[in-house]
Amino acid sequence: MKVQLAHYNNSWYHIGAPAWKRLLWHFISAIFFENSFFPVVAPKVFLLRCFGAKIGKGVMLKPRLHIKYPWHVSIGEDAWIGEGVWIDSLTTVTIGANACISQGVYLLTGNHYYNSPVFELMVKPIVLEEGVWIGAQSVVCPGVTCKSHAMLVVGSVASANLDAYGIYRGNPAVWVKQRVIQ
Repeated sequence: MKVQLAHYNNSWYHIGAPAWKRLLWHFISAIFFENSFFPVVAPKVFLLRCFGAKIGKGVMLKPRLHIKYPWHVSIGEDAWIGEGVWIDSLTTVTIGANACISQGVYLLTGNHYYNSPVFELMVKPIVLEEGVWIGAQSVVCPGVTCKSHAMLVVGSVASANLDAYGIYRGNPAVWVKQRVIQ
């Protein structure tokens, strides 16, 4: 049975910035964030703050960083954002102090209702609390909260909340053991 999809409509969704600001961010991002030729952190922090991001002191921003809408992003002090990270901030993304987001991580705040005839957009915030470590090439799905010092190992997918000090692995990520910090 073939289902005819109705016209896709997300008129309810508000990006949070006018078109001129989104267009300007597109070019700033391409020049200063998404390429490998601008490794200097201080100007990146300044630009993110100019576009409404809340950035703490001592934050490290590696090259090839893609941030969809910086006005939805908050990064705590001494957090580390690795090379090739994609922060798909259709809604709020909160990264706590001393968190580590490793290379190639995808923080995904949006998805679609697969069982809807109009395939509406669904957005849910992501919260990564203090000391969280998201391993390289991992994905954090919409609506997930990673509690204090939780760890998601390399190549895993967090589709549900991660408990404090837990180490999680797999797709979907499951608890493996307690994280002990000495």
